[in-house]
Amino acid sequence: MDPGAAARVDTGLLSPVSAGADAIVSDDAVVAALVRAEVALAQALQSVGAAPDAAVAGIERAAATLTIDASELAAEAVRDGNPVGAIVGRLRAGVADAETASWVHRGTTSQDILDTALAIVAQRAIGVVLGDLNRTIAALAGLAQRYRDTPAAARTLTQHAVPTTLGARFADWLIQVADARDELARCGLPSQLGGAAGTLAVLVEELGVEIASKVPAAFSQAAGLSWFDAPWHTRRTAITRLGDGLTRVTDALGRIAADVANLSRTEIAELSEGSGGGSTAMPQKRNPVRSVLIRSAALRAPSLAAGLHIAAANAIDERPDGAWHAEWPELRELLRLALGAAAHGALLSEGLTVDEAAVARNLRASNGLIMAERIMLSLGPFLGAPEVQRLIDRAAAGEDLATLLADEPALLGFDVGPILDPSGYIGFTGVLVDRAVARARPAA
Repeated sequence: MDPGAAARVDTGLLSPVSAGADAIVSDDAVVAALVRAEVALAQALQSVGAAPDAAVAGIERAAATLTIDASELAAEAVRDGNPVGAIVGRLRAGVADAETASWVHRGTTSQDILDTALAIVAQRAIGVVLGDLNRTIAALAGLAQRYRDTPAAARTLTQHAVPTTLGARFADWLIQVADARDELARCGLPSQLGGAAGTLAVLVEELGVEIASKVPAAFSQAAGLSWFDAPWHTRRTAITRLGDGLTRVTDALGRIAADVANLSRTEIAELSEGSGGGSTAMPQKRNPVRSVLIRSAALRAPSLAAGLHIAAANAIDERPDGAWHAEWPELRELLRLALGAAAHGALLSEGLTVDEAAVARNLRASNGLIMAERIMLSLGPFLGAPEVQRLIDRAAAGEDLATLLADEPALLGFDVGPILDPSGYIGFTGVLVDRAVARARPAA
């Protein structure tokens, strides 16, 4: 094996969360989007009556037959600081005549094309992520409804607190994923077209202001993107918004993965992944591999999003001098992580298994002390708060709480059973589940 060849390609070996899920944002995908952006520009110029039909048809034919090796293109990109010039050269060389070639990259600049290409790539990736998030939402909604009224131990600061329900836990996950989905759906990147310094001077000079001002919208339509009413070469809000939206996705899925990993511990065992991974040394183990992979993405994504903000804060003048370049790998890696996390998140939620016996066992683990809050509320008026606290302290030291209460003279004839029943102290968890399920449905 040629070590040099291996070094040129990131196959996800050290980032398995995205392995197999990230072809849509690969170098080849970026190259295809760059070519698509150049073609879209020619089509936009045609739509406003500027570019001849024959020239645009020639550009489309050349693009359709163009074969570009991404590794070669990357090497050539060193010359200009980006790969657009090399793409333009290949397209112009592939058309039949100089007149057609003159309509390739007409009136634009490298940043216009690269920003638009990344928008095309991002749009496709966002669509895939949203699809996987909807799968996760459907699975979580099903779990929330199935276990709507199943009591479970709520844990705060790692300790048993009061009863909750499994449904409420799943509903809380559901809301966070639905919020992330809705936010990401609003985060698509627009096309970019401003020319050398955001003024479209070349197109205005050639076509006049009235026609030239129509080209950006036509370009967006041809590329299948939304558009701003002004260039955003150094106003990078769209980039940071997308980065934040992707990070909200990994946050939401990472939180679920952390809970699943914790609740699948041997001593808790309330949840398990549908198919766990094995250990090379310990054959009895069924590791929560999907949760581990999702967590790896969630832990990495925030620093990448921060990098986008740093770049945005340093995008100076009318075109940036390196801050723009710093965005590319950060944004692409965020897309990769979100794609991988969303794919694994869907499979995790669809295959999640609940051990109801373990849930009930853990609920009893504190010898009834999980009901201490209710006991204080219910029996304080009869016994006084100090006496109730004394009984709770004795139970915490190992005595049986139900026996202590049954033997209390002041409670003679008082049925304490309902007070100790966790299913009777779950608050409005059912309402929360119903609201979450309704909230998570996509708008009609």
